[in-house]
Amino acid sequence: MTVTVREIPPGRSLKPFIDLAWEMNAGDPAWVPPLRLQLRTLLDREKHPFHRHAEVAYLLAEREGRPVGRIAAIVNHRHNEFHDERTGFFGFFECENVAVTARALFEAAEGWLRERGMEQVRGPMNFSTNEECGLLVDGFGKEPAIMMPYNPPYYGTLIEGAGYRKEKDLLAYALDRAPAPERLVRGVERLARREKATVRPIDPKHFERDVGIIKDIYNAAWEENWGFVPMTDEEFDFMAREMKPVYDPDLCLIAEVEGEPAGFSLALPDLNVAFKPLNGRLFPFGFLRFLWHRRRVWRVRILTLGIRAEHRHRALGPLLYLRTWLVGEGEKGYHGEASWILEDNREMNLALEKMGAYVNKRYRIYLRPLG
Repeated sequence: MTVTVREIPPGRSLKPFIDLAWEMNAGDPAWVPPLRLQLRTLLDREKHPFHRHAEVAYLLAEREGRPVGRIAAIVNHRHNEFHDERTGFFGFFECENVAVTARALFEAAEGWLRERGMEQVRGPMNFSTNEECGLLVDGFGKEPAIMMPYNPPYYGTLIEGAGYRKEKDLLAYALDRAPAPERLVRGVERLARREKATVRPIDPKHFERDVGIIKDIYNAAWEENWGFVPMTDEEFDFMAREMKPVYDPDLCLIAEVEGEPAGFSLALPDLNVAFKPLNGRLFPFGFLRFLWHRRRVWRVRILTLGIRAEHRHRALGPLLYLRTWLVGEGEKGYHGEASWILEDNREMNLALEKMGAYVNKRYRIYLRPLG
């Protein structure tokens, strides 16, 4: 029973590629099916702005005409220009628990990337660090937070069996519902007064203005981070439009020093709680089910935080985390997850640990040189 790998040509239906996620994961009660509409838009070369600066091949492994695995091979030109690299990426990996099938997928992806001059492969990335990335290696059986991946435990063995090795781990911190320690609150507030720092929520009446502020800080604050790729205006605006119907302005914060924007944090209600019962379909009746289950959302995910370099000595990170905690955990009654944090980001990890957060999931990025 030979496995063959074929590329799905541009313009052809990606339904077999999309459907495979259900076949590989549907038996796991912790898996949250993605919304098919969102996934189709993400993969669509005409609709999603990532494709303006990237090349992508969607590869499908088949045995006797039946799909048994998939992978995307990705050349992100913006990444390579920013980091002066020739790095290709793999993403959207799904596969039966058969090493031969996994190796066939990776060989096809690597061949496609070699033809385009790539010297190494990194992943999984769906499509970059600005979207879902990493392979879950610890924390199975726990539902993923919104915009975080989930996969069967055996995927790590398949990827390592194809010659890939760990490059970096990404950590997800849990923060159980509890009142913020009074000592911590007093200490952070004292620092904020000394630094003349304040925190305010996004103003829904000036949404576009505040999104512009966050975009400027994000691209400036993260430029030295591992794996970072600046988002284009089109990508950032696309993401803002996707989030606008579901965001909570009280959980999207801007820090100011003497009235000037200096940092931000974004947290989202974990709508995976409401998406899970939909099985990927929002229409025609899924939207009503979503509205019903949205009332039961009990988690929040701290998605990202950025501080301008000239203000990183001012303890704005703890101030933003604390305000999110006080609002999300205290006023709204959420449990929290902060994800993801680089395993070697000592400052952020220490700040979260001081708040009583603990690592409850671990995701891995792999690398393989293309000799």
